Amino acid sequence: MNKKALLLLALGFVLVLSAFAEGQKDTAAAMSTRFMNWNVGADPKTLDPCLNGASDGGDVINQTFEGLVREKSGKIFPGIAKEWSFSADGKTLTFKLRESKWSDGTPLTAHDFVYSWKRGMDPATASEYAWIWEYTNIVGAYAAVDGGSLDAVGIRAVDDLTLEVKLMNPTDYIVSLLSFYHFMPTKKSAVEKGADGIWAKDPAAVVCNGPFMLTSYKIGEGLTLVKNPNYWNAAAVKLPGINGKFIDAESTAYQAFLAGEFDAIPNVPTAEVPRLIAEDSRFYVFPLLGTYYYNFNMNLPMFKDVRVRKALNLAVDRELITETMASGQVPAVGFVPPGFLDHNGKDFFKTAGTYGFAADDSQVAEAKRLLAAAGYPNGAGFPEFTIMYNTSEGHKLVAELVQEMLLKNLGIRTKLENQEWAVFQDTRKEGNYELSRGGWLTDFMDPSGLLSIFTTGNAYNDPKFNNAEYDRLLTLSTQTRGKDHFDALYKAQAILMTELPIIPIYHYTDTIFVQSNLKGWDRSVLGTVDFSGAWLE
Repeated sequence: MNKKALLLLALGFVLVLSAFAEGQKDTAAAMSTRFMNWNVGADPKTLDPCLNGASDGGDVINQTFEGLVREKSGKIFPGIAKEWSFSADGKTLTFKLRESKWSDGTPLTAHDFVYSWKRGMDPATASEYAWIWEYTNIVGAYAAVDGGSLDAVGIRAVDDLTLEVKLMNPTDYIVSLLSFYHFMPTKKSAVEKGADGIWAKDPAAVVCNGPFMLTSYKIGEGLTLVKNPNYWNAAAVKLPGINGKFIDAESTAYQAFLAGEFDAIPNVPTAEVPRLIAEDSRFYVFPLLGTYYYNFNMNLPMFKDVRVRKALNLAVDRELITETMASGQVPAVGFVPPGFLDHNGKDFFKTAGTYGFAADDSQVAEAKRLLAAAGYPNGAGFPEFTIMYNTSEGHKLVAELVQEMLLKNLGIRTKLENQEWAVFQDTRKEGNYELSRGGWLTDFMDPSGLLSIFTTGNAYNDPKFNNAEYDRLLTLSTQTRGKDHFDALYKAQAILMTELPIIPIYHYTDTIFVQSNLKGWDRSVLGTVDFSGAWLE
């Protein structure tokens, strides 16, 4: 594979989906029997598919659970469902399940999906991802999230191997969405052994249905996964197991990789990226459908004035940041990244425009004018505030660049503060910050997968943005298709980029450093890694 071709992230690029599994042939004679060594990154907050909301947890869950379908390299493959079909009007979706088992050997049925999905939308579960049910368009699902009857939800087990889903409107992306970990099944008896997702980290309690199963977990250290003999496609799983470590210091993991202690790590120090891209065939960079940004705490008086928020946005040189990061990131002038095609086949990112971000000296001049109009000429009198980010060398670098730009261009002084990932998630959720790092990857192939997080009441609406028209347009997008659907989304992003509760910085690329003898691994177009078909030579 020519990994450098994956760096062609120009405005309006077409996202090329390609399989990474090299040499899919009989390799039994060449396969190693040792466990793969993998740096997960940060210690996941939870491994419960229903409760997880972070990519590190999602990467592990993708190895230990499986939904109705599995997404690989941008294509949807049968998972627990062996086939599916729509009714003529597009409002009934029927899945035929294969005979499969949980890791404890008991049968997995359509009733398990009904239980798991209703658990996800039940307010008593308090899942941070409950908002996503509005975008499934399943009859009664979002009403249930708001406290409505779970019995009225349009999902039912026709029999043990048939799951029927009723939709309010035909929904083009529904099957793709159901590959996301929130829709993976959980076994009721296992869930009831523990609270708040703890059961999924407890080897004695967890029951799963994916290619691997959890056999050990040490907080702050790592975990062990072994091949699940009861997985329906166990014959295709070549690795005997995976040793996962929780090292979020990129330089430490990088040195361990070079020493041969890891077979795969997700990130490397930013300073190493240009050299690795140019010289090391083991280093991969992929387009990623997501956005790196900062959240304003909209409850603070200093950020109430939209002129202040826009001035800070205009003072940030996104091109310089992406050049410094040197991993092919695209400067973000909106929230939706390149890679989404609208009803006319045009890239949403390019069609939406730049919203007045000029990327030259006129942008800084406008920032100064707006700040002065808000009562802070050259930053005089503006309170010093803290830029908060979770511990990472890359996050620190971006924060330092933003800090320097705000001081140079606006005369605004800031402090930097980092927190460990688990603490930072709670801090941000509780609103105990002034300006905080944010990042979002879409969960399905539609711009609403990004824009929806800023609707009122969404668990991931960290700036607490509240705009009734924005909410209305996102709801309208769930009820329409084609031109009407995308018109609503274009208008919604225009509101977001006018009110600016955030500072978009760049659209992500994804990196992975993989030893040359690790074969058959895969990466989802949404960024999740998959080792179900991997092997070590």
